[in-house]
Amino acid sequence: MGKTILIVDDSSSLRQVVSLTLTRAGYEVIEGTDGMDALAKLDGRKVNLIVSDVNMPRMDGIAFVTRVKQDPRYKFTPVIMLTTEGQDAKKEQGRAAGAKAWIVKPFSPPILLDAVSKLILP
Repeated sequence: MGKTILIVDDSSSLRQVVSLTLTRAGYEVIEGTDGMDALAKLDGRKVNLIVSDVNMPRMDGIAFVTRVKQDPRYKFTPVIMLTTEGQDAKKEQGRAAGAKAWIVKPFSPPILLDAVSKLILP
């Protein structure tokens, strides 16, 4: 069974591109449409990595990561922020919340896969 990655983004087209990139590389993908939806999908199942946008309705990515890290089941799950936000202050907020990597959109699939491979242990 492959490693499972949760993608959280309010853009269905971006979720589709990221999902296709990851499934072609052998990962299983779960999709969340925003932070609230993604939290509901973290129901105890094993998730090896989370890729989250920052700017989303209902619950943004920083708030989502903060909540995820409060859950003992997902406290050590690595998070990559995939966002249009490139400011250092935003990156620092992400790091403080628990994000391990920051990729600015538009992204290239090889860069995403490289970051994923560094954060998911075999």
